[in-house]
Amino acid sequence: MDRPSMKFASETEGARPIHVLRPEDFEAWSVNQTEATRIWVSALAFEARAGQTLVLPGTDGAPSAALVGLGAKARNGRQRFSVAAARAELPAGIWRIATHLPGEEMAEAALGWLLSGYRFDRFAEAKTPKAMLVAPDGVDAARIEAIAAGEALTRDLINTPARDMGPADLAASAQALGKAFGAEVVVRSGAEIAEGFPLVQAVGQAAGPDRGPRLIEMRWGQSGPRVTLVGKGVCFDTGGLNLKPGASMGLMKKDMGGAATVLGLAHMIMALGLDIQLRVLIPAVENAVSGEAFRPGDILPSRLGPTVEVNNTDAEGRLVLADALALACEEDHDLLASMATLTGAARVAVGPDLAPFYVDDDDVASELMASGRRVRDPLWRMPFWDPYETMIEPGIADLDNAPSGGFAGSITAALFLRRFARPSPRYVHFDIYGWNPTAAPARPKGGVGQGARALLELIAGMA
Repeated sequence: MDRPSMKFASETEGARPIHVLRPEDFEAWSVNQTEATRIWVSALAFEARAGQTLVLPGTDGAPSAALVGLGAKARNGRQRFSVAAARAELPAGIWRIATHLPGEEMAEAALGWLLSGYRFDRFAEAKTPKAMLVAPDGVDAARIEAIAAGEALTRDLINTPARDMGPADLAASAQALGKAFGAEVVVRSGAEIAEGFPLVQAVGQAAGPDRGPRLIEMRWGQSGPRVTLVGKGVCFDTGGLNLKPGASMGLMKKDMGGAATVLGLAHMIMALGLDIQLRVLIPAVENAVSGEAFRPGDILPSRLGPTVEVNNTDAEGRLVLADALALACEEDHDLLASMATLTGAARVAVGPDLAPFYVDDDDVASELMASGRRVRDPLWRMPFWDPYETMIEPGIADLDNAPSGGFAGSITAALFLRRFARPSPRYVHFDIYGWNPTAAPARPKGGVGQGARALLELIAGMA
């Protein structure tokens, strides 16, 4: 979907300046202004606090410039949010950032501006901001637009109701993305799933033929490092026979947030033309309830071979990912990453903003943490704690999909997945939330990509 509000202005003539200020810089800026401007600023109590925006009138009374407060430098964690918040308060027209900001801060401000133009308008008209920004000097405008477009795709996919985003619809979205960038997309279904991906089949078989399970595979690029992305595509999760309570089911359209995030990341990679060999794998299912549903107590085979005892049908994400990871590891790769809205335990541990990740390789962990800090995509490393391996070994099958006791839920889920990603020390698993519970500048309430920009930074460094 083309979104002009998420692109930079194509015209630059007549662009009005935006002065981005901190309290410690405000006085120096003020002394160079006219008396009339100083009176106006004082009367409206602008002090360059974080989130403050003030439009300055010209001599004819029309808007001529704007001030945006960043707040004190020591407290300023996400500068781009202030500029993003300002967009909604600016009148229509073309604007430019007139203040010199360090390169990363300027890129953040520009990305925040574009992300603030996102609206989910598939089912109802939404007002998009009319203020447009000239691409700031010194930033990679094409890169920023590609990241914004990838994030918009992720948000659209998550925000779409399950009625319109079942396994077949998710596959169609992947095919459309592949067509846009010349990628090869193969969608497995029916007998291919039943015969080759038994865990995917077990989880998805209750949904009926029109919403039956799929395994989506995308390939792009002919040279460079081999990067495989695996995304959980549970298009709706009732919990299965271990039915979720109503209050927990309302947001379950977002349970394909991992798939949405890897597709958004794939968009970024392909739009930027990174020199890598990209492979994307998405097990797409609906965890439904019917006479065909898999049951607590069932012991299921897997593509890799280990059998799995089902102790909770609501721990289905790790099952479908297991078969996809097994397929991923049938080919060599330089980096393997899975992304999934996998456990409530991760949300309890770090809340909705941080994306916890697991990896054995300390160098990859350090690079990811550094990448997340650079691009303000917050991550937190969690441990593959080997002593907890015993929790996922029930005794009558090789593995248990939902250990009893409630301890270390996110860690045990990650350990379960690692069993199917071996041998791969450069395997990274992200246990994301994929949803903004409250609106913030550049981050409206609803679906959101997490970890994608940090992972993009890491992958770009490999290319």
